[in-house]
Amino acid sequence: MTIQLDRIGDKIEFYEAFDLHTLETSVNDKIEQNKALLLRVHSVQHSVYLHPKTERPVYTAVVHYKEL
Repeated sequence: MTIQLDRIGDKIEFYEAFDLHTLETSVNDKIEQNKALLLRVHSVQHSVYLHPKTERPVYTAVVHYKEL
């Protein structure tokens, strides 16, 4: 039985929250977890939109990770 491990070259994750503090906390937590996988942040994009039913702002972020 052979176990083969492949490296992760690129990884993109999406985040969403109803307040900026929660979004920032979840992104920072995942950044720390991905450091253990030897991934670093390559780029971050963020935006805000209004939820169509509740009309509350929804904060979103996309983080692109690349291997070290």
